[in-house]
Amino acid sequence: MTNSQTSIEWPTIVLTAAVYGVLASLVWFHAILPWWVILPVGACAAALHSSLQHETLHGHPTRSRFVNELLVGLSPTFWLPYGYYRDSHLKHHNDQHLTDPDQDPESYYMLPDTWAQTGGIKRTLFAVNQTLGGRMLIGPAVSIARTWSKEWTDIFKGNLKSLPSWTVFIMSSCIVVYYVGIICGMPLWQYLLLIAYPGISLALVRSFCEHQAVENVGERTIIVEASPFWSLLFLNNNLHVAHHNRPNLPWYKLPDYYAEHRETLIRQNNGYLMKGYGEIFRRYFLVPKEPIPHPNTAWLKPKAWKR
Repeated sequence: MTNSQTSIEWPTIVLTAAVYGVLASLVWFHAILPWWVILPVGACAAALHSSLQHETLHGHPTRSRFVNELLVGLSPTFWLPYGYYRDSHLKHHNDQHLTDPDQDPESYYMLPDTWAQTGGIKRTLFAVNQTLGGRMLIGPAVSIARTWSKEWTDIFKGNLKSLPSWTVFIMSSCIVVYYVGIICGMPLWQYLLLIAYPGISLALVRSFCEHQAVENVGERTIIVEASPFWSLLFLNNNLHVAHHNRPNLPWYKLPDYYAEHRETLIRQNNGYLMKGYGEIFRRYFLVPKEPIPHPNTAWLKPKAWKR
């Protein structure tokens, strides 16, 4: 529940229904639709669902957490359990730890000593993943492999804290698979190739430049002044400084907040601003955004903390 909510946020509910309707229709009519229709529409709908999950974990669109999570409970991408995503993302919102490889669950940096011990093949994969093209191509597989292996290793060792989230995730995935494969007769490999995987790829475009490793906390979070297409796809989280300042503000109110405080927010992040995702594609599609080893973890921890 959030302090900013006073009523049901109907734009979010209508958008959620539209996303599920589009995905269900694509799968239902897959036999008569060409792949070049299913792929872009399905990927966008799946990525938008990821944005809706992000909206939900911040307490939208109703006052009921159960209702909110039920609304986005069926994940079309088979990516991450919602409970895991919710808990890790809320931890990520501790801005003092942004980009810290130990403290920020969404950091793509590594500790320098960890990077020094990383083998050649892994280094190559991580280096490719540090470009936008690589993030879109192999990023979903890297994310799934790293998260799933860590989570299930912990579960098999007896840490059952996340088991309920994984149980719900498995049940949800079974419902999606049943609809796709049994009811609609769409081969699962086609669904994965045309909708689920590219949906994750698109979602990863948003997070690619969201944060940078710099000393000043206020300068670690980006602003992307994006086109209406990308802004809707990411539910205005391209205005990421605004979101981190007001995480409980619903997506459709972020643009007004940003417009009102634009100059202040740009000063806050010292001009870490991109003029649309086209600029990000041009800069980083084949070029790494930053080195993978974190430049200085002393920025991110109390002086008394020893590694």
